[in-house]
Formats: sequence, C-alpha cells, structure tokens
Amino acid sequence: MAELWKRYRRDRLAVAGLAVIVLFVTAALLAPLISPYDPSQQFFDGLTLEGSPLPPGSRFWFGTDTNGRDQFSRLLFGARTSLLIGIVANGLAVLIGTSLGLVAGYVRGLAGAAIMRFTDLMMAFPPLLLAIALAAILKPGLNIVILVIALVNWVQIARVIYTETVALSEREYIEAARALGAGTGRILVRHLLPHLVPTVIVYATLGIATTVLLESMLSFLGRGVQPPTPAWGMMIFESQSYFLNAPWLVFVPGAAILILALSFNLVGDGLRDVLDPTQRGRG
Repeated sequence: MAELWKRYRRDRLAVAGLAVIVLFVTAALLAPLISPYDPSQQFFDGLTLEGSPLPPGSRFWFGTDTNGRDQFSRLLFGARTSLLIGIVANGLAVLIGTSLGLVAGYVRGLAGAAIMRFTDLMMAFPPLLLAIALAAILKPGLNIVILVIALVNWVQIARVIYTETVALSEREYIEAARALGAGTGRILVRHLLPHLVPTVIVYATLGIATTVLLESMLSFLGRGVQPPTPAWGMMIFESQSYFLNAPWLVFVPGAAILILALSFNLVGDGLRDVLDPTQRGRG
C-alpha cells in the first residue's frame, strides 16, 4: 500500500484532484455546520426592489437565487445530493456490471451469451435518453434517480469485466482450481475477482464523474431530484431565465459540477496508472 501511494503521489494532477474531492466531501458532510443559512430559507431582502436576485456580496457570498435564498448554502447542501447520488448510484452500477460480466465471462455458453446480448442491447440506447425515459415512467425522487442512473451506467463496466474474465479463465491456475474440484462460486470469488479489483476500482472512480454529470443533466431537465432538495442541476434549471442578468446563478453550480467531475477523472487516471502495469511510465 505504501508503494502504491508513493507512485500515486508522483502524479501531481491526481493528487490535486484527490485534494479537491476531499474538500468537497468535507464541505458536504459539514454543510449543516458551516452553512450560514438554511438552504430553503427565503429572505424578504434577498431580492432587489425589481425582484431580481442579489449579486455576490459580504452577506450572501455567492448571491441569492430567484426565490431570495442564499446561493452558497444551497451549493453546500447540493454537494451532499450530488455526492450521495454519484457514490451510491455508481456503486450499484459497478456491482451490477461486475457481477454480470464476471458470470458471463466465466460461464459462457447460452447463459453468458444471453447476458452479453442484453448488455449490447442496453448499450444501443443513448444513456441520457434511456435515463430520461426511465425517470419519466417512474416517479422522480432521490431514490428513483439513484436507481435510474444505476440501471443506465452498468453496461460499460460489464463489457470490460467480461473481456478480462474471458482472458483470465484460460489461465493455468483456473484450470488447476477446476481440477482440484473448486466450484464455480469459489472460482469466481477467490480466483477471478481479486484479479479484477484494480479494473473495478478505476472504473468505479471514473464512473462517479459520469454519474454526477448525468444526475445534473436529469435535474436540469426536471427529471432528477425534485425541489425543495438542493441539487446543482436543478439550481441551473431554476436560474436559466436569469442567465444574462444574474450569470452567477448558473456559473457557480456549473463550475462546481465541472470541478468535481474533473477531479474524479484525474483521480481515476492516477489510479489507472498505478494499478495497471501496462500504463506505468507512460506520459
């Protein structure tokens, strides 16, 4: 572990991305303590006399939104929503994709072919359109958004795990395990899965960035997290009509989404370089 960290910290961009993620996670966890106001509180003096949002200032650091609520407080609580969905939904997607890819790659035959043809069918649909369709059928909400994103994002890792499992299944130690009478479950868990852990870790990290972006797009389109729960995509959606007069309403949550997604991508790239021997020493 110490050797892995030593190699990881050589990548300054990956370390910077990790530091930003730690900062976001800390701010999200401590949001009730460090938030200056309740994110749902509407201030009578939170709008101008014309009814426009207030610009950033000493009282409202990031200004107010269209309802006179503190933008900074909503940004902090929105981080909790985005990170929760990103981690939980992506975790479910990784669990589903890894399980199906592992079983299909080892069992093969009719069962494996059926799993992979279903995976190919899911990959044929654009993820955003499929997520919108599922969200439209189901009732929008936090749990539904997590479920929808998990059902959309598992296909990529399933394909990767399937390919690696097929290659690993031909190794001598797998043949030896079969000869010694090891069952399918034991081979999958004890002999194949440990060799797939680096790939799972990398894809799990990179997938969080994709999940955060997908959740933001669903919220922006009105099919994600519903008010009054703060969400970065919903903050942009509610403020799009004030884009020219109050650009901070769109810029602040948009920048948060961009920075968080970029940070997870940097961390994922760093982990790939550390955990994948074929990537070490490359640019």
